[in-house]
Amino acid sequence: MIEQVMLRDGTDAFVVPLEHTDRAALTAEFETLSPESQRRRFLAPIRHLSDAMLDHLVDDVDGVDHIALVLCAETSPDVYDPVALARMVRYADATDAADLAVTVKDEWQGRGVATTLLEVLVRSRPVGVDRIVTEVLQDNPASLQMLRRLGPVELEDEGNGVYGVVVELAPLASVDAAVGTPSPVRVARSGGRPTPLLHAPHHRNELRTRDQVCPWFH
Repeated sequence: MIEQVMLRDGTDAFVVPLEHTDRAALTAEFETLSPESQRRRFLAPIRHLSDAMLDHLVDDVDGVDHIALVLCAETSPDVYDPVALARMVRYADATDAADLAVTVKDEWQGRGVATTLLEVLVRSRPVGVDRIVTEVLQDNPASLQMLRRLGPVELEDEGNGVYGVVVELAPLASVDAAVGTPSPVRVARSGGRPTPLLHAPHHRNELRTRDQVCPWFH
């Protein structure tokens, strides 16, 4: 799958799947991120991708339950370089839910890259997934704003500067109309209906520890 897209400033770009042969390239590109971008990507000061992380970030991508897409932007005439990576990973025991991550190179942030890439990712998401369950740093409002563009958002303060987040995705038939329009944020209240996965301790631990694959970064 190769899809031609355009950023909001008119920059030409392509979205392509992450390939198993991209392991070395992903390692090198991660090293170019600023320490703050690395921290926001993994909700922790991760400076280098370990072999175990790369096994999941690259080798486990199957295009069915784990989808990873790369946006390559035109950096000079007819030259396209990778500037962003987004992925969606289905939960094994909750097949209607998935985790989500986006990484944008520092010099390309604020140019609509994440918005453009997510439009493609949401349309290409695992079949049957209708909600995102993830975590976001509370000092990362840009990520929350981006998630709101995907659908109604529910937040839970998990402490330590982290929100648990659930996003209800629009049906695929109406994704094109839904993506890009901010939706309301609902803050979970004590005594309310528990949200599956978000309130389960083992799933909160999974969000933080499964090879650091999907905490949100924008």
